[in-house]
This record gives sequence, structure tokens and C-alpha cells, in this order.
Amino acid sequence: MATALVSLLTGRPVRSDLAMTGEISLSGRVLPVGGIKEKVLAAHRAGLRTVLLPRRNEKNLLEDVPAVVRQSLTVHLADTVSDVLTVALEPARSTGAGSSPGVKSAPFSADLVRPRQVARDSAKIESS
Repeated sequence: MATALVSLLTGRPVRSDLAMTGEISLSGRVLPVGGIKEKVLAAHRAGLRTVLLPRRNEKNLLEDVPAVVRQSLTVHLADTVSDVLTVALEPARSTGAGSSPGVKSAPFSADLVRPRQVARDSAKIESS
């Protein structure tokens, strides 16, 4: 969900060849999830060759997913939401002659996602 929102705000599409799973904490850390074997095998069956997983699920990847499947995939392990966005979003497009009219492409910046600042701002609003 966070990746989709940043994609919308920046105008950078999410890679269509990528499978990803995980949860993001309010502080921007990527948290582990269950079912890694099933999710990776499903991505492999679907023909996807790039997978993005929480780093804390690396053990599950190595122990549960067959080596032949792991070797056919490019696996990225993420610790933070910034790691996720770096892998998941397409590079920013130039705004040259081929750009669609009315569509602005914003450069990506990890500063767009500031969970701590959002939490502080929310606390200020609630205390008012």
C-alpha cells in the first residue's frame, strides 16, 4: 500500500515484473511476514523473476524455498521503506518531448516518506 501511494505521489510506476511482500511499521522498518515459501513459489509459477522480501525473512527463504527456484530468481531483501521504494519503483521519466501532457513526473526522494514526522504532526493535532 505504501509503495502504491508513493508511486501515485511521485508519478513513478511500480515495476510490473516484481513480486513483493512484507509489512511496514510506522517508523519505516520492513517487518517479516509468514508464508514466504508459498509466496515465492507462486511468484515463480507466475513467471516473475524478481522478488522483494523483508530481510528478516531471509532464513525462511534459504530454508524453505527449493534451491532451484531461488537460483532462478533475483531476490532483494529490504530493511526499510526506502529500500523497498528504491527497488520497486521505475526510474523517474524525463519530462522531454515524449511526455504525456498534463502528467508531471516528480523525482523520487526518500524524504517523501517521513513516518516520524507524520507521527509528531498527528500528536500535535490531537493535543490541540
